[in-house]
Amino acid sequence: MATRAAQTHLTPEEYITLERKAIPDAETVRSEYINGEIINMPGASFAHNLITNNISGELHARLKGSTCAVFANDMRISVPTAKSYFYPDVGVVCEDPRFEDDVFDSLLNPIVIVEVLSPSTEAYDRGEKFAHYRQLTSLQEYVLISQDQIRVDHYRRQERLWIFTDIEKHDETLQLPSIQCELPLQDIYARVTFPD
Repeated sequence: MATRAAQTHLTPEEYITLERKAIPDAETVRSEYINGEIINMPGASFAHNLITNNISGELHARLKGSTCAVFANDMRISVPTAKSYFYPDVGVVCEDPRFEDDVFDSLLNPIVIVEVLSPSTEAYDRGEKFAHYRQLTSLQEYVLISQDQIRVDHYRRQERLWIFTDIEKHDETLQLPSIQCELPLQDIYARVTFPD
């Protein structure tokens, strides 16, 4: 469950210093940061990991030779206007990636972000996190993937609006026009079993 850590208010610089020290420590819980508060992120289920790897692998194969690069899990996204940092499950950056500083670990310009939903983080991913992501002028598409059923919620920026599409059939395809990719749901959900 995504929980707010019981700590005093931290500056963005204090948070980044803590995160950079924690990365080599395998027992440290990964955390996100929203305007002074640390949000502890839980570990992921097997289905969550399968879906994340499926999407990352499929996007990597489809974008090979393009100006876009795929990243998964450990690439921190900085939202300077919201003084926030997040770790999406999968993302895509095109052309020249821009970073917050010369450590190159806080990306500023993703074009696509994908979050695999967990029961404990779904409301956070749909609500507060998406509200912050929308402040990234580079972001063109936000995708939420259910791990408990076949369901993909796709948000696409169209000028100042976000257009919503839901996809719920195994034989349908997720269209990602900003990166000129199509992902069949059968590839996204390969080897995933659902609870009865």
